[in-house]
Amino acid sequence: ELSGDKAKRQQGWPNQGKIDVNQVYMKYRPDNDFVLKGLDLQVKAGEKIGCVGRTGAGKSTIVQMLYRMREIDRKEKGSKQSFINLDDVSTQSVGLNLLRGNISMIPQTPYIFSETVRKNIDPLGQHTDEEIWRVLEDVRLKEHIERQSDALDTKINGGSSIFSVGQKQLVCLARVVLKPAPVLIMDEATANMDHETDNFLQEKIDQRFEKSTRFTI
Repeated sequence: ELSGDKAKRQQGWPNQGKIDVNQVYMKYRPDNDFVLKGLDLQVKAGEKIGCVGRTGAGKSTIVQMLYRMREIDRKEKGSKQSFINLDDVSTQSVGLNLLRGNISMIPQTPYIFSETVRKNIDPLGQHTDEEIWRVLEDVRLKEHIERQSDALDTKINGGSSIFSVGQKQLVCLARVVLKPAPVLIMDEATANMDHETDNFLQEKIDQRFEKSTRFTI
């Protein structure tokens, strides 16, 4: 944790979800072309943004930049004026734990940990069983988990058969609903699910992330 992160956390940063992207350049390798070329983007707190484009257009690259999985180029074409701010604070100036803990994501391919149901919903162990059950009920998974022999302690893994593909995506939904963040990213999150589950997920996101800034890829 960087110095200053504790103070920012105590002050409740970030609490709005306003994002300012200024003159951002990024390439994956030094000998490659730039994927992002002078990207400027101002996102108001609570705004809903759709990222649309063909494969390779740079949609997911923007997500990687927000998470700082990739860093801004400030040498070749970028400069000191190149930045990404979240609620008026440069994402380059805060620790990754603080930054990433405030950006939730539902990916196209749901990720399931080789752990218990409890650990999959609450990986850091920050919530009570009562809170976890409440969220499971909210995403329509409670009865299914109650039917398992060890309930919340049921061991699962990435290839586990206790969840269908749609249910795995609801596990990811439960994960983000349990710990709402000011920024939510949906990376083609409903691409692999049936129409009914798609509608349910969209409805639940609208309910639980009404005030969050949302990127839909």
